Amino acid sequence: MSSKAHTALVELREDLDGEVFAPWDPGYDEARAVFNARVDRRPAVIARCAHAADVVRAVRFGRELDLNIAVRGGGHSVGGMGTNDSGLVVDLRRMRGVTVDPASEAVRVEGGATTGLLDRATQPYGLATTGARDSGTGVAGFVLGGGSGWLERSCGLAADNLLGVELVTANGDRIHASADENPELFWALHGGGGNFGVATALTLKLYEVPEFSLALLLYLPEHAGEAIRTYREVIDHAPLEASGAVVCRYGPPAGFAAPSLAGGPLCRVLLTYAGPEEDLRKLAQPLLALPHASQTLATMPYADAQRLFDQPPGLRAHGSAECLSGAPDGFVDVFCALADSLPTATGTRNTLFPLGGAVADAPADHPVPYREAAWVVHPCGSWADPADDERCTAWARDVRAAVRPWSTGAVHPDFVGDEGRDRVRAGLGPRNMWRLGVVKRRFDPDNVFRFNHNVKPV
Repeated sequence: MSSKAHTALVELREDLDGEVFAPWDPGYDEARAVFNARVDRRPAVIARCAHAADVVRAVRFGRELDLNIAVRGGGHSVGGMGTNDSGLVVDLRRMRGVTVDPASEAVRVEGGATTGLLDRATQPYGLATTGARDSGTGVAGFVLGGGSGWLERSCGLAADNLLGVELVTANGDRIHASADENPELFWALHGGGGNFGVATALTLKLYEVPEFSLALLLYLPEHAGEAIRTYREVIDHAPLEASGAVVCRYGPPAGFAAPSLAGGPLCRVLLTYAGPEEDLRKLAQPLLALPHASQTLATMPYADAQRLFDQPPGLRAHGSAECLSGAPDGFVDVFCALADSLPTATGTRNTLFPLGGAVADAPADHPVPYREAAWVVHPCGSWADPADDERCTAWARDVRAAVRPWSTGAVHPDFVGDEGRDRVRAGLGPRNMWRLGVVKRRFDPDNVFRFNHNVKPV
């Protein structure tokens, strides 16, 4: 380390109210660990910021030393976009405050808060907004990337509920973006991700969700096709408060379930409903009428439902996605056949989500090219052994290839990691790239914030 870098690091330690970690510090390895065990990077400095002023100091420190800068929000990025090698990580995980304003049905969420913290803060007021399907997901990255969740068909994508963003720019300036202030930047933040600055806080619109119900039914492989087709018809005719998913994954190991359910691929159909259980039960009747191995119907707080499908950190992971124009019978046959190719039993799953409703009805102007998609296929691998890396990543590519005949060509950026420039264009929309690049040139002309689905300045 040069004398200049040493002096700057000493000053950073003195100036920050948060913590600073260098490779020789106790706690460094814990601070650099991320959700996906495939990502093993060693930053030169980790600045765990306590507030926005710390973020300003950290960004200026990184610029002074010409360090690559990555931003870590909630820390759930499967692609590992919140870290780097030999650079600076601006870590927001101490900035976890959530402030609810029930009178205006809005919430201010700091940049390091997770979906679980957001949901638990709004729950006492009977309010909620579209959140991630895993409560450990960071709110900021999720929202700025578009944001897909159980409430999107009635409440819109998470980005559609964005009322304002507090940012630290690449120059270390603190600015605010909203419909009235920096409106072009505000447009870019509706799907354009972390390209334009460090989001230290977001303000989101809330909705009344006093009750939340779900039905989870388990089907053996021979009944999977009929179950998926029935679920498709239920969603097509259901109110917008209904959503859910189809999940194909292995059953529990032998000894943890009935012999008929142990070890092999199973089809889980989840029907969610932002309303009472009695209404959900009526919607679920066609699914309940089919032969199924188990069923659960329950009303529970939305915040609790959000935690039911959390994935534990520390495993190796890889996910991808394709947006679909529809889910006709031919697609259903292909989706069912893909269950036989699941590469591991450690949480690997192939998931089908419905879109539509408020997702399609929201402003078409935003850089969200997948609004017209009816469904999303999301293969997501989770495994422990590094020897399975290639097999599991290849499986995700194979799933995408198999469903491509029904693809719209768009992709939801929140569901994918680094898959190349063409996929960035597919996630942001080819017609939006120039406009996003102009915004990037204004707020980050040197492309300081590039550990993301990157937009280059033009």
